[in-house]
Amino acid sequence: MRRIALVSEHASPLAVPGSVDSGGQNVYVAQVARHLAQRGYLVDVYTRCDSPALPQVVNWELDVRVIHVPAGPPHAIPKEAMLPYMDEFARFMIGFARAHDLRYDLLHANFFMSGMVARQVRQGLGTPFVITFHALGRVRRLHQGKADGFPAEREAIEESLMRDADRIIAECPQDMEDMARHYGAPTSRMDIVPCGFDPEEFWPVHGLARNKLGLQPQEFVVLQLGRMVPRKGVDTAIEAVAALRDRHGVAARLLVVGSDCQDRGQGGHGGPEMARLKALAERLDLSGQVFFAGQRPRSELRDYYSAADVFITTPWYEPFGITPLEAMACSVPVIGSAVGGIKHTVVDGSTGFLVPPNDPEAVADRLAVLHAQPQEARRMGREGLRRVHGRYTWRHVAGRIADVYEAVLGAAPTSLPQSLVASGGSNHTELEWTN
Repeated sequence: MRRIALVSEHASPLAVPGSVDSGGQNVYVAQVARHLAQRGYLVDVYTRCDSPALPQVVNWELDVRVIHVPAGPPHAIPKEAMLPYMDEFARFMIGFARAHDLRYDLLHANFFMSGMVARQVRQGLGTPFVITFHALGRVRRLHQGKADGFPAEREAIEESLMRDADRIIAECPQDMEDMARHYGAPTSRMDIVPCGFDPEEFWPVHGLARNKLGLQPQEFVVLQLGRMVPRKGVDTAIEAVAALRDRHGVAARLLVVGSDCQDRGQGGHGGPEMARLKALAERLDLSGQVFFAGQRPRSELRDYYSAADVFITTPWYEPFGITPLEAMACSVPVIGSAVGGIKHTVVDGSTGFLVPPNDPEAVADRLAVLHAQPQEARRMGREGLRRVHGRYTWRHVAGRIADVYEAVLGAAPTSLPQSLVASGGSNHTELEWTN
């Protein structure tokens, strides 16, 4: 049995998705760990300890453990402030593995700081590592400018990790293109493996969901779900509902589900971004149409997706974007920004529509089409359901990741930086991303 260590310094699989610094990466790590174990791997997930009440080792699921690493203060801190604690993180991992005679076959780093840890562990234990970046500093800075709170050295660290990792897992063709364009990373050592959804968690329950949420059958319901941060473009969804009313005479109900990244324990109902969005809805005279549900338990998300006629996701940029997959798994058409992974998971005119970011009028026009043609909307929902089941289940994703692991482990072992070692293998771009 292979023993794998997933390194995820700020994104624990035990965290509640949608809370502070908790989102798609938490879901990714949790689902990859779970499904690798189902394939016969022994999996340890190393994540930073952010509470003194946490046990050091949690036996989470069969053949999956979560190991809380004492690195930095034992309380929550922003991920932008974690960089100084990565040496401590790596030292703990090396010491823990030696103390417990853990011989890992491979490390899978998630995010650039976890990559720093994995590189040091490779130097100490000789264990090869692959990396999924989940987001890139240079791309983030292009879109956020001075609002980006990460240290300036992030970009140089990412560039060196792209040279040194034994393999890089890109989440979509845009991710691969960004690494090659902005960092000069070698695409010959990249594999494209997308994110996924869990069919045991998401499936269509339209009528039941509407009843549960108190929605009327004739209402045109639009959903926006995710973290309340500016780059997610929630304001575009709100402005689109106003434009739908003003340009097309359609009064839609918009459900906004998610929490503010700076919420102060108010369940997603507080924080500056939430306040800004609520003020926008009031200014546009949408108080009777826009409903802020706050952060909801993951067990309730299927109902919110299924109750919607349309799901909107309009970020400025998006490394991948898991929520469109979850919406399609509930047979809901998606209107999404043509950015990142969204422009590959959503097929324009088939499973929904792609629109430019920051363009509420374009969103409103597509909403009007789906409102006027409910049969077409249902057809798109069915197409999306077929698409995600054929390509994007976590079981399928974990199988592709296991293929990457085995390709690395089948090559000559390396303890030197990858830039000094000949690499082999092939990427899977054509196989994974043929529509």
